[in-house]
Amino acid sequence: MPSLFRLIFVLGVLAGIGFAGMLALVYLVEPTPREMTVNVPVEKLKGR
Repeated sequence: MPSLFRLIFVLGVLAGIGFAGMLALVYLVEPTPREMTVNVPVEKLKGR
């Protein structure tokens, strides 16, 4: 039984580290907006 508690504790710590990393990415990283151009072939516009 102690090994089960240890496993659950380690998985909880890893999940906490992952969650903290995601929160850090959300709050600390600011994406830079930029223009995007997509060329659409004429064949796709005709609907064939």
